[in-house]
Amino acid sequence: MPEGLPAKDALDFRDREALFRRAEERTFDLIVIGGGITGAGIARSASARGLRVALVEACDLASGTSSRSSKMIHGGVRYLAQGDISLVREAASERQILRRIAPHLARVTPFLLPTQSTAGLARFRAAMWSFEKLGGVAREERHEVWSASEVAEREPVAALEGCNGAVLYYEFLTDDARLTVANARSAAGDGALVLTYAPVREFLREGERVVGVRCESTLPGEQREMVLRGRCLVNAAGPWVDALRELEDAGEGPRLALTKGIHLAVPHARLPLERTVLMSAADRRPVFAVPCAEITYLGTTDTFHPGAEYWPDVREEEVDYLFEAAGRSFACPALRPEHVTACWSGVRPLIAQSSRKKPSEISRKDEVWRGPGGVLSIAGGKLTSYRAMAERVVDRLAKELGASKATGDTHERPLAGGDFDPSGSDDPTQEGERGRARLLDLYGSELGDVEAQGADVAAEARQAVCREGALRLEDYWQRRSGRSNFDLDAGLASLEPASREMGALLGWSEEFREGEVAGCRALHRDQNRLFREARSAAEAEGGME
Repeated sequence: MPEGLPAKDALDFRDREALFRRAEERTFDLIVIGGGITGAGIARSASARGLRVALVEACDLASGTSSRSSKMIHGGVRYLAQGDISLVREAASERQILRRIAPHLARVTPFLLPTQSTAGLARFRAAMWSFEKLGGVAREERHEVWSASEVAEREPVAALEGCNGAVLYYEFLTDDARLTVANARSAAGDGALVLTYAPVREFLREGERVVGVRCESTLPGEQREMVLRGRCLVNAAGPWVDALRELEDAGEGPRLALTKGIHLAVPHARLPLERTVLMSAADRRPVFAVPCAEITYLGTTDTFHPGAEYWPDVREEEVDYLFEAAGRSFACPALRPEHVTACWSGVRPLIAQSSRKKPSEISRKDEVWRGPGGVLSIAGGKLTSYRAMAERVVDRLAKELGASKATGDTHERPLAGGDFDPSGSDDPTQEGERGRARLLDLYGSELGDVEAQGADVAAEARQAVCREGALRLEDYWQRRSGRSNFDLDAGLASLEPASREMGALLGWSEEFREGEVAGCRALHRDQNRLFREARSAAEAEGGME
């Protein structure tokens, strides 16, 4: 954070030379490769037990899958139908833990499931009763049943002809990228070294065993290499797990099945929901419409994807899939591509199973296996259960390494920004409080620090650089502020003031600063090509209504 506001768990990466030097000065107990939610969770769990940990990431924290989710901490209701009781029980427990250690990153949100038949209503109620019993759901957060007239009165956009009522229940929304950063910060607070924009280029060996990695910087204009040595290595690279496994042994075949999901944001005025509403897509998959301040976002798709990449294309058929579901689910004018203000797409690293399975049928369970060089790889899993998954991995490693703490306490210790009581927060529905509610969701107990700095884009950018490890303008725009997805203008207006503040803190030249702004604008154009073209065509035909 700005000078005068130190934080033990700050991620301040401005002195890269010192970070690289520190990386080479010691042998670590554990090197974690991958700065997504899985890697950050493992680093936090291991460092909390007294292990010497290094976390290295090829780009920015959460720059892959961990910033492209539906932003939901699911209780796992749908897994009851598959008979996966253990997954449901773990998910229900984990969401309550996250609520306790990071209340700003586990916002309780009503979900509404409209029903078309008495039998459908009864089936879902039975599932909810089972879930609430398994998850120990508090009485005030148990499901309700609405009649058709109540749906028409309280959520009229979802009251289509044939709706015989709805079930209202509660799930949690999160900011997936900030949850990842909070875990990395907490790891750093316990002594972990965190280094971004430092992809692994080579595994180092003693005999057959991997004992370290060679990394090099990918920051523009920076030419640095480093060698890290570690007693244990974990490959938590998400969609790139197989690529790292190939570095370990070129003969190892792929273990992952990659699938892609997209999300579309439209102005809230075009889809004015008060609650998250479940829709049924043409293939009967459940998809969501989630109101979030000025926008409502739709998601997600689930299709096989050929390879790991940071910015998968959004295709017309995927857009049509979500819009068709919305058209059948909501009583409002049809949504069209020109209405989309932003989109995000990501690749899920699932464990390969039967070739006959559809993408949505592949298990979301995590799996851990050890390679021929001794590297432990992990893939699969769900955002909701990241902490439990990390604890299981570190339980295994702690025995090998003789950790000072045999078990972790990550279920009790607050994440960065999580040490506050949300019950005393202002009501975000009150006039003038919506902007402050956004900042509270972003910063939690650190809200006062950001407000003291002006609570504007420049203050957010200072927090991003001085406490949250941001080194590129994209890091702030895409992953620290959420503006690229949730501002009506996709956060484009924030690029200039944020770049000026970041440039002052990071020593950018004016030419470099302008290049950072241009790069973000180009990324926005590329990701939103379909919608930009549709908007231009609509305007040429006489304007958008």
